[in-house]
This record gives sequence, structure tokens and C-alpha cells, in this order.
Amino acid sequence: MPQPVFDSHLHIIDPHFPLVENNGYVPDPFAVSDYQHRVKGLHIFGGAVVAGSFQGFHQEYLMSALKQLGPGFVGVAQIPNDTTDQRIVQLHDAGVRALRFNIARGGAAALADLETLARRVYDLVGWHAELYIDARTIDDDLIYRIARLPAASIDHLGMHEDGLNTLLRLVEKGVKVKATGFGRVDLDPARTMRAILDVDPTALMVGTDLPSTRARRPFQNEDFDLIAETVRPEELPAVFWDNAADFYLRQR
Repeated sequence: MPQPVFDSHLHIIDPHFPLVENNGYVPDPFAVSDYQHRVKGLHIFGGAVVAGSFQGFHQEYLMSALKQLGPGFVGVAQIPNDTTDQRIVQLHDAGVRALRFNIARGGAAALADLETLARRVYDLVGWHAELYIDARTIDDDLIYRIARLPAASIDHLGMHEDGLNTLLRLVEKGVKVKATGFGRVDLDPARTMRAILDVDPTALMVGTDLPSTRARRPFQNEDFDLIAETVRPEELPAVFWDNAADFYLRQR
């Protein structure tokens, strides 16, 4: 049987809902039907729809996308610090399972809110925190703050080769890492993935990063081939499905 895949990082860009210009950029549409057509044959049976910088604090597109994608897919939202408990529970009931801090793009939720907001949503509905951040910018104080969170992940392998040691320090402390965005990172994906797995085999999660907005090159099917060639045969089920499914689907 083909290896099932949990796509831990994808974006849906529905022009029927508001978009927010980010540094002069507004992405082209990428509807649920576009995503489903693009990943046909990749054996993707679940995934995480991640809020982009160009979607700000809007959530209606996310709730709509999750309804269309169906069971197995969850949302990763950006919310302001003053979001009410009632609204967070409403998003949870709609399928949202994580909170995103988009630091690399000057994102919507401020890093200053990291601990208070991340702990609040975890205590209320069990969400983890996701950081889109260049690992080179994570100093000792921020390592400590991220490591203290109840659950957290780092996008796109930490972005840069020079941040690998910092990334591995976080992996040692239980932080998960997404093997995504190979066309936007400045590192050797195979070397980085192998280093992560050698520290913690449960840490690595794969994803497409589709539609790969602003990446130097978009996701290619061969990216999954590279992952499969890098991991050991016994690690394949965990890397392609179990690690992400445990992180996203087995929450309260």
C-alpha cells in the first residue's frame, strides 16, 4: 500500500474572502479544488491549512476551506491577543487546532504575545503554537521561551543552515519541525532532516507548502522523494503520517 501522507503545511487562497497586502504582495487564488487537483496521486489523506500573512486575522476563509476539505484536515489560525474565549472555542469547533506566529513576514500576532497567547489557547482548547521564523534570529532567551511552551513547532526547517544548531536545541526540548518549503530555504534539506531525526524521530513532519507563495520555486513532487530517500524505511510511517497526525489530530 502507498504511504499515506499528512500534509502539515498548506495554504488555501480563496478570492471570495478578504486578503491583506503584505509588503506589497497579494497572492494569486489557490482554491480547495486547485489544491486537490495539484496533490492528486500523492496519497494525502489529511493536512493543516495554515494562515498566511496575507490573510491577517480573517478566519472565514479557513472555516470554509475546512468544510470543503472534510475530515482529516485542520486549521492553523492567526488571532489577535484580545480574541475572546468564545471565539477561540468557535474556531476550535470549526476544526482549528493551532495558533501561528508569522515572525518571518512581520506577521499578525506579535512575538511579545507568544507565551501568554500560546498558553491561553493551549489551556482553553489544546492548541499548539507554530512559528514561521528564521532560526538564526532565535537567541538564548527565545529558545527558553519557546521550549517552555506546552507544545510548539517550527516551519520550513528553520529556514537557514546557520540556524541548525539552534533548531536542534529546540528539537531536544520537544519542539516539532516541518520539512516544508524546500524552494524557500537556505540549507541542505536532506542533511537538516537527518540531523533532526537523529535527535528525535518524532519531531519531523512533512508538508507541501502549496501553493508556495513567494518561494524561489514551488513545491515539487520530487521533494517527497527526497524525504523518502533521506529517512530510514522504518521511519517512513512516522515522518509522513504519524508524527503530524499525533500533533494535530489527537488533541482534546
